[in-house]
Amino acid sequence: MQLYTFFNSSASYRVRIALGLKGLSAESIGVNIRSGAQRSAEFLALNPSGLVPTLVDGGAQLSQSLAIIDHLDCIQPEPLLVPASGQSRGQVLEIAQLIACDIHPLNNLRVLKYLVHDLGLSEAQKNAWYAHWIAEGFNALEALLPDHDGWCVGPTPTLADCCLVPQVANAERMKVDLAAWPRISRIAAFARQHPAFIQAEPQRQSDYTA
Repeated sequence: MQLYTFFNSSASYRVRIALGLKGLSAESIGVNIRSGAQRSAEFLALNPSGLVPTLVDGGAQLSQSLAIIDHLDCIQPEPLLVPASGQSRGQVLEIAQLIACDIHPLNNLRVLKYLVHDLGLSEAQKNAWYAHWIAEGFNALEALLPDHDGWCVGPTPTLADCCLVPQVANAERMKVDLAAWPRISRIAAFARQHPAFIQAEPQRQSDYTA
C-alpha cells in the first residue's frame, strides 16, 4: 500500500492512526499541500479532488479518509474500527461524521487560505472564523461524549477516536483554548498515550517540517 499524505493534514492523521491500530503498514509519500504539490498534474491524475490523503492498495484507489478507513476495516477486520451493528455503530458514525463533515471542512487549510487570499480577511478575522466554527462543533461533540478517561465509544478505539485526536491537534495548533470542553480534552489525552496514536503524530512523519 502507498499512502499519499501530508504530516499536518488532519484527514491524513486519521488514516495513519487507523493503520497503526490495525498493525498495517503503508509506504508514506509526502504531498506538500502548503506549496501546492496537490495541484500538480501528476497528483491530480491520481486524485482529481487534489486533496490528501490518497491510498493506493493494488487496484483500490481511495481519496477520502473515512472511505479509506472503511477499506482498512474490510481488508483487516481486527480490530474493527466501526462496529458491525448495534447502538455503538451509530454512535461511532455520528461522532466521526460530526468531525469530518461538519467541523473539519470549515477550517482546513484551503478554506483558511481562501478567506485570506481571495476574500481579504485579516489574520485576526481568519482566526476568529476558525475559533467560531471550532466552538460550534466542539459544543455539539462534547455533549455526545462520555465523561471519562477512555475511548469515545466503548472499551476499544474506534473511528470516532481516529477523528477526534487530529481535530484536537488542529485546534491546539491554532491556539484554541480547550478548557470549555473537558470531555474532549480527557478522551484526547487518553488516546494520545496509545502507541498507534503516538506513531501517527505529525512531528513523527518523514515529511515533517517545523
